[in-house]
Amino acid sequence: MTDVPLVDNNSLETEVVRLWDQRAPAGTGDSLLDQPLLSVHCPASGNGCGVIVCPGGGYRTLASDHEGLQVARWLNRLGIAAFVLRYRLGPAYHSSVSLLDAKRAMRFVRAHAGQYGLDADRIGMLGFSAGGHLICAVGVDFDQGDPASDDPVERHGCRPDFLVPVYAVTNGKKRGRKVDEYPAVDEAVTRQTPPSFIVATHEDTIVSANQSTLLYDALLGAGVDAELHIFNNGEHGLGLMPGDPDCAAWTELFARWARRQGLLTNASRIEVRGTLLIDGMAPGMAWITFVPEDKNRPIARVRINRASAGNFSVPLAKGPTVGWHEMQIHHVSDQFPYTGTGRYTLSDATQYRARVYLDVDGPLDLHLTRSDFDSAFEETGVPRV
Repeated sequence: MTDVPLVDNNSLETEVVRLWDQRAPAGTGDSLLDQPLLSVHCPASGNGCGVIVCPGGGYRTLASDHEGLQVARWLNRLGIAAFVLRYRLGPAYHSSVSLLDAKRAMRFVRAHAGQYGLDADRIGMLGFSAGGHLICAVGVDFDQGDPASDDPVERHGCRPDFLVPVYAVTNGKKRGRKVDEYPAVDEAVTRQTPPSFIVATHEDTIVSANQSTLLYDALLGAGVDAELHIFNNGEHGLGLMPGDPDCAAWTELFARWARRQGLLTNASRIEVRGTLLIDGMAPGMAWITFVPEDKNRPIARVRINRASAGNFSVPLAKGPTVGWHEMQIHHVSDQFPYTGTGRYTLSDATQYRARVYLDVDGPLDLHLTRSDFDSAFEETGVPRV
């Protein structure tokens, strides 16, 4: 691992490393533009998650400030280590060479996970525009590494644990531009493609939002966890979108998604089983939500109705972790099943809250009365959280 001095702005102190000690594969020269690099940005107190950031620029330039360094600083505030990739660009290098660099970046960070305080199975990729295409290309064309390689970095797999494509190109042919540089990643999605958090804007005239829906539809069809947000406002290339508070909400939505996916903690999930009865009867419809006191741990919830006789189960894959939680029970209907009469049973959802410690021992049996529940809504009709 060889340090490389920053040449663009020496006032920005950061560690910069080469991905290969020698000339990179397919390299044609030894200038800065021929060297794929990672700048390393570790938070003061990390949670073990890491993200490789790929700025956009049409595979010709890199939007290194607002889609690079500033993104790394935001991730650091979430406790996530960030690694901004300077991948090789056209016209000197085809996007297939950029893909070599992105795969190597995944291997490199995974190989040095211990050095950076990361869990090797919580390392993802976030990319904008062409950078978004690049990370998706890694997500559909990865390998488990070569255990016999003389290069210890190459022994590690390059599959990202999650993807965050932001206004990304996913299919050059359907986009009608640069078909050769943007192969169709949506058509290569499989069940092994990483879970994805996808962002686009309706106003984007450079990369239409339907490039994101192509990817989402493919992930949905393959049974891969995915979340898609298309904001009405926002032109192409906004990065964190600080100039539009509505669009900028994608960063908070990502943080919630990452938490729910269990990406911000190494705590193991558990299955929770139990029974909920209200005045001795199963509710018509209710939600039980477990909100952990540790803000990095995932929220878990389950919906129940009278058909289950009040029994519920939160499966391991979506379960909470061991520890203290606020348990919220939202009772929304006394009817089950609904009928065509239009009959009302509850004028507002009601809620019950309690602090509970969840572990692997024993069921959680809840026998409550209606008097235990308060209105779940303020006078404004906004749920209390």
